[in-house]
Amino acid sequence: MAGDKVIIYTDGAARGNPGPGGYGVVLMYKNHRKEISAGFSLTTNNRMELLAVIVALEALTRTDVQVEIYSDSRYVVDAVSKGWIWDWESKGFKKKKNPDLWKRYIPLHKEFKPIFHWVKGHASIRENERCDELAVQASLKQNLPPDEGYEQLSETN
Repeated sequence: MAGDKVIIYTDGAARGNPGPGGYGVVLMYKNHRKEISAGFSLTTNNRMELLAVIVALEALTRTDVQVEIYSDSRYVVDAVSKGWIWDWESKGFKKKKNPDLWKRYIPLHKEFKPIFHWVKGHASIRENERCDELAVQASLKQNLPPDEGYEQLSETN
């Protein structure tokens, strides 16, 4: 349907960098709202920022809607909006962090063609603040699973 739009807010958090971390997502479509979050025992803030975007896009069930993503992560927003990821991809992500997540993101980008908006973090933007709460709460849970991608990358470096 023309004019249909999904609004997504995302945030990531890590207590220590690396340390326990989590992500939070708020998806809004018409009068529907969905919140998603999860945490990991050892990860980085940037991994959680990017994973939040990935999980949000993976949760979408329709490809015929406009997708707008609001994030306070310059790392994610600039990498996509300024086209850096295509240069990184062409060079096989050599010397780039989080290649596993960027490789997971790229097909989603091609499918949904999201428009990114950077928002200032901790600036009383309601949905961004909610994502931060979700991310921090997820990072505080007990018996968090490992971020296997982070652990595999750490072993190879």
